[in-house]
Amino acid sequence: MLKSNLFSQIKRQILPKLSSQVERWSGAEIPTLYYSKLGAFQQIEHELPQLTVPYRPTPWLSNTHAHLLYFDMIRKNNVQLEYDQIEQLTMQDGGVTAIAWYGKHLPADTPTIVMMHTITGSPDSMRELVKDLHRYTGWRVALCVRRGHGNLPMPVGKFCLFGSPEDLREQIAHIQTSYPQSTLYGVGSSAGTSLLVRYLGEEGEQSPLRAAFALCPGYDLETGFDHLHRFYSRYMAKKVLKTFVHPHVSVWQSKAGFKQLIAQKELSQLHRSYFEFAGYTSYADYDQAINPIHVFEQIKVPLMILNAEDDPVCNIRNFDPYKDRVRELDHVMVVTTKKGSHCGFYEGMRNPEAWSTKLMADFLKLQHARILKEEKTSCLLYTSPSPRD
Repeated sequence: MLKSNLFSQIKRQILPKLSSQVERWSGAEIPTLYYSKLGAFQQIEHELPQLTVPYRPTPWLSNTHAHLLYFDMIRKNNVQLEYDQIEQLTMQDGGVTAIAWYGKHLPADTPTIVMMHTITGSPDSMRELVKDLHRYTGWRVALCVRRGHGNLPMPVGKFCLFGSPEDLREQIAHIQTSYPQSTLYGVGSSAGTSLLVRYLGEEGEQSPLRAAFALCPGYDLETGFDHLHRFYSRYMAKKVLKTFVHPHVSVWQSKAGFKQLIAQKELSQLHRSYFEFAGYTSYADYDQAINPIHVFEQIKVPLMILNAEDDPVCNIRNFDPYKDRVRELDHVMVVTTKKGSHCGFYEGMRNPEAWSTKLMADFLKLQHARILKEEKTSCLLYTSPSPRD
């Protein structure tokens, strides 16, 4: 009897307190939401209930660096996925990009997620996000592989760390030709968010992407690396040179800035010195053509953005100058969480899964349901008989 009462007391009083302490220690908190109460997201808290309850990060990944290490070094290398096809495309100037397809067998009118990868991303490194988004939505995924990524040939001396809107237009046009009945949605991860946002801003109301999700953006490219943790800055600079420059020395060595570029140790310095390799005559011209912040306010389709406050790569301070402005924009919403690191957002103890991907999938499915409802209503109005005089 005594043991039974003791067990009941532990269950009733001690375990809840212990659970609460673990949640506080791991950083479990309700996400912070930035959006206009009058725009496209005015009902979002009712439509996506996960935004109103705490995101509970995996306790043993509560440290931001451990979280990122697990995502980048462990999880990426253990996801099994075989793409249906990696289709190389020749751009108008002769450069080579590709589309990595997953779900090509699906019905022609199945929605397609047009995905933009990370700064040195490839079909292999994006397998987890591709696989999970397909699993949660049942949709086709078209990963748009940029020049020089995934061991693509480099016949033209031109590459851009954040992608080319012109190349993306050609890739999307090919996707539309391949699946003309499919509704398109956009997803960008890390550096891929810059290309996504730039494209959406340039296209405005004409965007073929009906809604989009940006995971861990850096916002203004001119200042986005100012708060980057030095270890990751040096690590990423080395990785960029290893991926895009060293394998193609014969293509680059004739350029005036070649020696200066390969001498860079920090990503911010590399970013400011590689504009010639991206096809521009000055950094100012490059920034005006590539930086998404210049067209951020021109976006006219629903865009949800997710950042973690402990992100060591795309620091949350990059968002500070835009908090008030986002609250005035009709089509943009920013969600921030206390924890999540960079593109991780894992939850669960034994088999962690990305909370962010579930949010992404639910948001895109919500937008698709809205579009179908609007199309049905429009069709009914168009076909209904005119009232008699």
